[in-house]
Amino acid sequence: MKRRNLLATAALGLGLAFSGGTAMAQGLDKVKACFTYVGPIGDGGYTYQHHQGALALAEKFGDKVEIAWQESVPEGADAVASITQFALQGCNIIFTTSFGFMEATQQVAGQFPDIKFEHATGFKRDHANVSTYDARFYEGRAVMGTIAGLMTKSNKIGYIGSFPIPEVIQGINSSFLHAKKVNPDVTMSIVWAYTWFDPAKEADAAKALIDQGVDAILQHTDSTAPLAEAEKVEGVIGFGQASDMSAYKDTTRVSAIIDDWAPYYIKRVGALLDGTYAQSAAWEGIADGAVEIGEITDRVPAEVKAAAEKVRDEIAAGTYHPFTGPINKQDGSVWLKEGEVAEDSALATMDFYVEGITGDIPK
Repeated sequence: MKRRNLLATAALGLGLAFSGGTAMAQGLDKVKACFTYVGPIGDGGYTYQHHQGALALAEKFGDKVEIAWQESVPEGADAVASITQFALQGCNIIFTTSFGFMEATQQVAGQFPDIKFEHATGFKRDHANVSTYDARFYEGRAVMGTIAGLMTKSNKIGYIGSFPIPEVIQGINSSFLHAKKVNPDVTMSIVWAYTWFDPAKEADAAKALIDQGVDAILQHTDSTAPLAEAEKVEGVIGFGQASDMSAYKDTTRVSAIIDDWAPYYIKRVGALLDGTYAQSAAWEGIADGAVEIGEITDRVPAEVKAAAEKVRDEIAAGTYHPFTGPINKQDGSVWLKEGEVAEDSALATMDFYVEGITGDIPK
């Protein structure tokens, strides 16, 4: 989920899962797997979950796999030095875990063709040694939006956005559509934090939403600060983001979207070990286990829990897609007709709000 405002050409790869290129002629006896993180491993959210996946990888393969990582690497050009350092330190495969690392990953990969590069949430594969992987977070947002729409007393729900890129806009739209589906009176307020991890900014965003009368807060940022802020106000609920954020289960947090990267890391490094590794693009969701729904707590009424679980289970079964028409764009024009399902390429370039959301998407 880490990314900046790159929209126009995302459809060239994101979500169109494939395996291409030529598999390795033979496996490796040992793999050094390296991870570039945008935040600290203790952020309690997105980077924490990636690191849990790395630790699971090391546990799975024992002394056949060595892991290394760098925390809080700035996005953009500054990432080149960090990724290059890994390449020079004998890493066989480098996972760059933020959207904003996309250009840096391409640049370094072009200089080290014998090293495998895996970029999370991006779409560029300019070199044969670059693969991409992502999770369908919007599926989890559909479940959280259902809970928010049914539990809000003020009919005002809020969303803390990180950066105005397709993944975040998908999350906003999915949350609102599913809240609106169960509560036609619901409105959504959006506050942009312009950060992935900054507890002070995230807390301020949560305060701003609460001041607007919001009593259900969804977030697309990585710290637990919004939950902590919501905890101060009676009747406000929130949701774990990227990890379970279980420390708040007894108070504010009523469920969570959990990113499980471990299976992917184990699969890809396992392929390096057994010689079956090939370039690929993956976009997995609830059905694949990449997106999990955290425990729905007892604070959630039984009928609300049942409605949320129904959405989750239908997505998992492939009988329901969160972006199924009729859906109009914010200006009232038709985006999806009755029964029409959004193509992955359309989701990967999403740059509009759906009908009913007010305000403009920042440029």
